[in-house]
Amino acid sequence: MDISVDITAHILVPKHSKMSMEEANALLEKLNISINQLPKILKSDPAIHNLNAEVGDIILIERNSPTSGKANYYRAVING
Repeated sequence: MDISVDITAHILVPKHSKMSMEEANALLEKLNISINQLPKILKSDPAIHNLNAEVGDIILIERNSPTSGKANYYRAVING
């Protein structure tokens, strides 16, 4: 009996999405940083398993915030 669990459906896991190259380049230009300066997320992270993310992609994480309503966080995908 193989039971698989989709952790992305859990209430405590924020929404993760892969940014397009155009969106990623615009973000890096807006923040005036390189991709190496972003926080990292492992390619093997269960939260991005269904996104088919590759090393070098940027992941947008949308978290609910009690003070600002919604807060966006960005992570660069690395091997792992």
